[in-house]
Amino acid sequence: MSHDQEIRSTEPEIRDFDAISSSDETLVTRQTSGWTTDQLISSTETRGEANEDYTIGWICALLEELEAACQMLDDEFDGPETNDVNDDNTYVFGRIGRHNVVIGCLPAGRYGITSATSVAKDMVRSFPNIRFALMVGIGGGAPSRKNDIRLGDVVVSVPQGKYGGVVQYDFGKRLTGGLFQLTSQLDGPPTVLLGALQDMRRRHDDRRKPDKIAEHITRMDDMLEFRKPEQDRLYCADYVHQGGPDCDNCGTERVVNRPQRATGRAVTIHYGMIASANSVMKDAVERDQYSNDPELNILCFEMEAAGLMNCFPCLVIRGICDYSDSHKNDEWHNYAALTAAAYARELLHIVKEQKVTRLPSWVGKSQQRR
Repeated sequence: MSHDQEIRSTEPEIRDFDAISSSDETLVTRQTSGWTTDQLISSTETRGEANEDYTIGWICALLEELEAACQMLDDEFDGPETNDVNDDNTYVFGRIGRHNVVIGCLPAGRYGITSATSVAKDMVRSFPNIRFALMVGIGGGAPSRKNDIRLGDVVVSVPQGKYGGVVQYDFGKRLTGGLFQLTSQLDGPPTVLLGALQDMRRRHDDRRKPDKIAEHITRMDDMLEFRKPEQDRLYCADYVHQGGPDCDNCGTERVVNRPQRATGRAVTIHYGMIASANSVMKDAVERDQYSNDPELNILCFEMEAAGLMNCFPCLVIRGICDYSDSHKNDEWHNYAALTAAAYARELLHIVKEQKVTRLPSWVGKSQQRR
């Protein structure tokens, strides 16, 4: 036997796992035994050198959201050499599970619906095989008697009634009597993601299964600024902030008394409606109007999602960093960005690669609509 033959005979033979027949399974298992799951996946995936290699977009707005997103990658790639000539975005490239993911962040100091739309459209031009995007980051919570939302929780956009999971609450008609009628209708998330959410909920609710989101959070244990803060105070809606960068001047007698939760999970997940606009919600009374509206039942407020839903198949994932009131500050920003990113990572581990690649690309969908 020649030296080259000896080398070839000792190397595990890796095939396209999606294409192997049942008669080949034993052979593949034997030939790849001793390899870790990540080694097997890395050996069968592309290294993301071409723009066409990427099928999932991940969009965020803030630096802390970008940092958390990058820490969720199994591998980070150098990525393609060039983008579309009119694409001003800067990207991070990598792999989560068997999906090649391109991460794009809004430019520094540019927030809101219009900026999010611009980033998404540039991303699609440069990466024509993208099937859908995840909008992942922080948002303001809308707690109510029905929804016990707390700082660090995660809210995921899911259709409700006639709404697709996200409403643009500053787009509509002002009516007599101070009423406001929403007139925008935004698309819902892709069906393949809504199906995966059911499996996410099942696994997360089953206490016999490991807490995967908690495991993903530990990927940033070495970054102390992303640790979970200690204080979580929800003030009565009619009690405004008493000044200063934090709530040291605010009286504890106006803090809402909430029982300790015993969920058995590091992060509590809520599924439902997210309200989006170009302005920050910092009014607890107005917040409660939306959260207690039986038709809307808003769980969270944010500033970008409405710019994506009708131009890009998208699921919105928000970590709760404040209560959308005058007491808003940045103390929980980092940890909330981390919990949202950890949820997104676990979701991509659940979504099957075959189901993603069978979807038409966003470019193909836009051409079909013409």
